[in-house]
Amino acid sequence: MEKDIFKDLLAKPGKNHLVADFDSSFTGGISKQDAKEQLAKDIEKLSDLQSKLYAQDRYSILIIFQAMDAAGKDGTIKHVMSGINPQGCQVFSFKQPSVEELDHDYLWRINRCLPERGRIGIFNRSHYEDVLIAKVHPEIILSNKLPGIENIDDIDVDFWKHRYRQINDFERYLTENGTIILKFFLNVSKAEQKKTFLGTTGR
Repeated sequence: MEKDIFKDLLAKPGKNHLVADFDSSFTGGISKQDAKEQLAKDIEKLSDLQSKLYAQDRYSILIIFQAMDAAGKDGTIKHVMSGINPQGCQVFSFKQPSVEELDHDYLWRINRCLPERGRIGIFNRSHYEDVLIAKVHPEIILSNKLPGIENIDDIDVDFWKHRYRQINDFERYLTENGTIILKFFLNVSKAEQKKTFLGTTGR
């Protein structure tokens, strides 16, 4: 796969982005057959690199997948990571916080699932849920029983600015301590999403 196509897929640091900035139908001119052949080669390469990661025992890799519903996170994880030794890789899915998780800070459950050195960790959704889903359902924030947050009106612009800063600081800390973070947002159009939902419903 030509590296040039990645420039159309990367969200550049320090720049504000909208999902609409990226074409959900973009393929980089690669056919499905070419993509399958490239995937097979890359899976073989991933297996070799995983062995080196484990042997070096200096870095860990955290792969984060975010997406709208029906965008294919599960399928992507299954196919792309099929060549990886499962003993050196763990997948965690983050859904609605449990009672135990709500009694801790919102990054607590993330910390518990971080990969150790020499291993790969995959997050199906992540701490970004706490600035995505929580914005749509602010009652989640109220469930955290945070100091100074008594009602939804207390969840203001400054609250979200602080949370963005905390996540940036958290990821910077991980990076400086040997965790390589790779973040992917799987983008599908509303029309494609609808097709998937209708197909699932009809089975």
